[in-house]
Amino acid sequence: MAHIPPLDMDGHPELQPVFATAAAAMGFVPNSTRTMAHMRQLPFVFSALFGTIMGGDAKAIFAGLQEVLPEQNAAEENLPAELLQLIAYCVSLSAGCRYCQAHTGHNTERVSGAPELQAERLAQVLNYETATCFSAAERAAIGLALAAGQVPNASGSEHFAQLRPHFSERQQVQIVAVISLFGFLNRWNDTLATTLEQAPIDFAKQTLADGGWSLSKHGVE
Repeated sequence: MAHIPPLDMDGHPELQPVFATAAAAMGFVPNSTRTMAHMRQLPFVFSALFGTIMGGDAKAIFAGLQEVLPEQNAAEENLPAELLQLIAYCVSLSAGCRYCQAHTGHNTERVSGAPELQAERLAQVLNYETATCFSAAERAAIGLALAAGQVPNASGSEHFAQLRPHFSERQQVQIVAVISLFGFLNRWNDTLATTLEQAPIDFAKQTLADGGWSLSKHGVE
């Protein structure tokens, strides 16, 4: 059973263009697209990314989007940047991508403005269930990110049961979207051995190295 119910197609005429495109390509509207639609713009921009990767003309895709892209809904429910970066760090840690760990850890510190506190929080993510530096909502998000970053995926209904008291369905979709976005970036950067830039190298050596981080294949040969 799905952890987040797909959005009802009949009640959202603003989504009909992306639903129609999906149906034309596949013969039906995937439930994954309907679930993304809890964030109204997400299925549109995902379809643009997918179409571009599969060989489509990005100019044509984005020109078409200008005519049909709905307003983003419930913008006031967007999660804080600090939490989004923390989720991204946790899934990258679980997936083992050193490049993305350095980037997201560095960004977590930058958006928070509290480097000492963030250093402690990053050091404690594997102890998130008992660490006092996290709220109950943060523990729920961290738990899902760490489980979802594993191969095979270790997330389950218990993770969403812990999310629901703290986050709306739209916010849960945003959490899963961040996890999934970094699934792409983790594989991209680990596969290509992307060279890590100096600022995140300096941050990671100072803040993450005690937890086992190393530059690994992301250095300059």
